[in-house]
Amino acid sequence: MFNAKDAKKELLSKEHFEFEDLCTLVSVLRSEDGCPWDREQTNKSIRNAFIDETYEFIEGLDLDDDHLMCEELGDVLFQIVFHSDIKKDNKVFAMSDVIDGICKKMILRHPHVFGDVSVANSGEVLVNWENIKNDEKQRKTPYMQLDSVSKALPSLMRAQKLQKKADKTDLEKLKDVSAFIADAREMLDVIEKNGVNCDIVGQLLFACAGISQAGGIESEEALSYENDKFLTKFKN
Repeated sequence: MFNAKDAKKELLSKEHFEFEDLCTLVSVLRSEDGCPWDREQTNKSIRNAFIDETYEFIEGLDLDDDHLMCEELGDVLFQIVFHSDIKKDNKVFAMSDVIDGICKKMILRHPHVFGDVSVANSGEVLVNWENIKNDEKQRKTPYMQLDSVSKALPSLMRAQKLQKKADKTDLEKLKDVSAFIADAREMLDVIEKNGVNCDIVGQLLFACAGISQAGGIESEEALSYENDKFLTKFKN
């Protein structure tokens, strides 16, 4: 039986913490003797916090700031434990199930490490990974594989992943750069003649994502770089 008061005393006595201590800390925060705010949260209510912490780690990565990366990985890990603790209280799953699941998944998807499959290079690893994943998720049709691209991704990133996966599954071959440029020009002509509307802007951005994909550039990174360039114009 978990005793929050005893757990608090034990945590306060420590000078160095391990993973199990983090799990205990979250349980204390969400206990009756803990924090009212933490106790009130649901998986949905802290959704955006998870996104924020992930992007803050990415910022540290982009800045090559090891101290910031270490700190933000801690925040991301806290979110993972927090989400798991909520599900544990609702008797859905616990942190141990999360760890068990990811270990089993990684062993299954690395048959060249944990089995007798041979691979010549990392390209073959990625092909095997995708095939194993599709079998595991019962994605039996090309559409099901395409539909697996997360709808929660930033839209430019999702557009590019959809185009890439459509090409891989032979649902639609990826156009070359010139074809996407032609699409973009067509949308710009429509805007110039008829004005701006959501549908046309969406098609324009989809074409821009296609230009990035065909050119081997991550559109989300390209736009992020341009955002930073725009910001520096106003720096004193």
